[in-house]
Amino acid sequence: MTKTKKKSMMDMQKLQEKDPEFYEFLKEHDKDLLHFESDDDIDEEIDDEVAERDDEDEDDDDTGADDDVLKKKKKKVEKPQTQEKKVITVEMVNNWIALVREGKKISAVYSIMRAYRTACHYGDEGENESPEKYRIMSGTVFNKILQFVLSEIDGILRGLLEMPASGGKKETIVQHMSTKKWKTYNHLVKSYLGNSLHVLNQMTDSEMIAFTLRRLKYSAVFLAAFPTLLRKYMKVSLHFWGTGGGALPIVSFLFIRDLCVRLGSDCMDECFKGMYKAYVMNCQFVNAAKLQHIQFLGNCVVELYGVDLSTAYQHAFVFIRQLAMILRDALSTKTKEAFRRVYEWKFMNCLELWTSVVCAYSSEPDFRPLAYPLTQIIFGVTRLVPTARYFPLRLRCVKMLNCIAASLGTFIPVSLPLLDMLEMKELNKKPTGGVGKAVDLRSTLKVSKPILKTRAFQEACVFSVMEELAEHLSQWSYSVAFFELAFIPTVRLRSFLKSTNVERFRKETKQLVREIEANSEFLNAKRATISFLPNDLAAESFLEVEKEKKVSPLSQYVVALRQRAQERQDTLAESSVTVGAHSSVFGKKKSDIDEDDDSDGDAEEGPKVFSSSWLPGGDSKTKEPKGDKKTKKKKKQQEEVAIDEDIVGDLVISSDDEEEERSASDSSSDEREKKAKPATRKQGSKKRKMSSNSSKKGRFKTKKSKSS
Repeated sequence: MTKTKKKSMMDMQKLQEKDPEFYEFLKEHDKDLLHFESDDDIDEEIDDEVAERDDEDEDDDDTGADDDVLKKKKKKVEKPQTQEKKVITVEMVNNWIALVREGKKISAVYSIMRAYRTACHYGDEGENESPEKYRIMSGTVFNKILQFVLSEIDGILRGLLEMPASGGKKETIVQHMSTKKWKTYNHLVKSYLGNSLHVLNQMTDSEMIAFTLRRLKYSAVFLAAFPTLLRKYMKVSLHFWGTGGGALPIVSFLFIRDLCVRLGSDCMDECFKGMYKAYVMNCQFVNAAKLQHIQFLGNCVVELYGVDLSTAYQHAFVFIRQLAMILRDALSTKTKEAFRRVYEWKFMNCLELWTSVVCAYSSEPDFRPLAYPLTQIIFGVTRLVPTARYFPLRLRCVKMLNCIAASLGTFIPVSLPLLDMLEMKELNKKPTGGVGKAVDLRSTLKVSKPILKTRAFQEACVFSVMEELAEHLSQWSYSVAFFELAFIPTVRLRSFLKSTNVERFRKETKQLVREIEANSEFLNAKRATISFLPNDLAAESFLEVEKEKKVSPLSQYVVALRQRAQERQDTLAESSVTVGAHSSVFGKKKSDIDEDDDSDGDAEEGPKVFSSSWLPGGDSKTKEPKGDKKTKKKKKQQEEVAIDEDIVGDLVISSDDEEEERSASDSSSDEREKKAKPATRKQGSKKRKMSSNSSKKGRFKTKKSKSS
């Protein structure tokens, strides 16, 4: 008998003395392990995850015996391997799967898990020097192992641990962690979750990542026992949610939400902070193509915050307070940098996000108090730089105020900023800049001076003001005090009719004034039949039946305006994105979790997802085609252009006469340049290059002057 065999027998004798129950378990389930015929037998039954478990569990009774086994394994790893690794074949995998499904041998579960680890680490650096005795040469084997483990290992592990077949929460895992079964098999759970995380980080195909995350969602509850793995899974899923394509953002969000529902406080705070941070990073720059994606991300945040409203209130309070501090700094310092921090996409999108959150949970007592500070911030933003170039930004603020007023049923004086816009002389005089291109107010915060004088921009602004004003008044079109509420807006609209010379605007304003007057007559006729005072509680139930049927003249007029606005937006839509508007709406509560949702669909989708020749690691790293590089370069250039367009320029409030003088000087300089024609084509190209370079230099000079 060799020294190693003697030592192994001594180790097992120590194990029998210290932990006789574990020794009897080995004796019942795998007698071959106690024969010590070769060192390979030890490798077959002791996985690397057992060693990791023993390093972490310092208080375990059988530490001495396991430490000796670990030392023996380390010595074996240090020795040069003379024996060749076995190649995993389809027949071997089928045999293991059959044994696992029949439940005859626990050794088959160990074998399939070692094969899964080998598949997840295929192509890693130092793979040939690893102590694993298996290697994979076939893509078919790789696909088969991943499909089986991801689809069925969750049920197998739950059967070994004697847990419910599906579902469960943190308390379930905490109760099982003290059982004998958990101490015996928890290393298998850790191996499955750890190796799956590794292969997720290696994958590049969004469909494969989505399939893997969808299957891992059923085992997410096990992460309660492994805090380190839980943090890593949250980080990975948040990354996929913010940057993924196809169905991956939706699958990642469902995984995150499932973590929050099942594990509660263990991951709630980090998920709330992580999703808000990812949302802010994705909404710094907006164009027509990104609008739906940003809306989808915002809907995800709103849905997740509904999982735990008390915790969500604390986060919302902190984040809204941050926005208030940024606005306060701009109002107090009045510098360009402070204004720029408010008048940018990141700030405005965050305002819209919290408006959506407050409106979604306005009936909850936890979130209702946040409406007042949020309303004050929005009003402060509208008054910060009251110039005509920021009409699109002010209209976004008015829309937010209308949403808050409608969801809370509280009066907000939205008509004041709208009527102030109408009285600015940029909208009262005829356009001098020609027809111009159609302006998408949804993807614009600030317009240039030439666009300000175009007919298309003036029409978009006036029509939007009329739509939002009608929306505001329609919310109170059934109130007993509608006549008094609509009196001042009607007077100022008549004043706008006298001041403007544009017939289209006069026609639109006359129509709105007629609808307001018709609604006032409708309400006055109903008011003549009542006998209660304005401060009586009966005033709240005034015209409830008519309100449900929406029969007031102003309500019907608003429906027509909404259809017109939607048609205008449809014509401005230039491109679509992967995540559509329908997929971005979530209506389920946290109690409506479907434990066995689309399990059959996953089983069918698995072969399709893993049927490609992709393998994680060295062989799978294919070179990028030249076309992809070109598209990436083009995307980068577009982003840079978007950045330049979105930077808020000179925020010093100047008079309108000064702006006209500047625009006149700009137009005269343009005419002079047109007259000076180049002698040859080449000279003209050189001049254009020189002018572009000089403009770049000028841009850098202005940046330096700003920073100084």
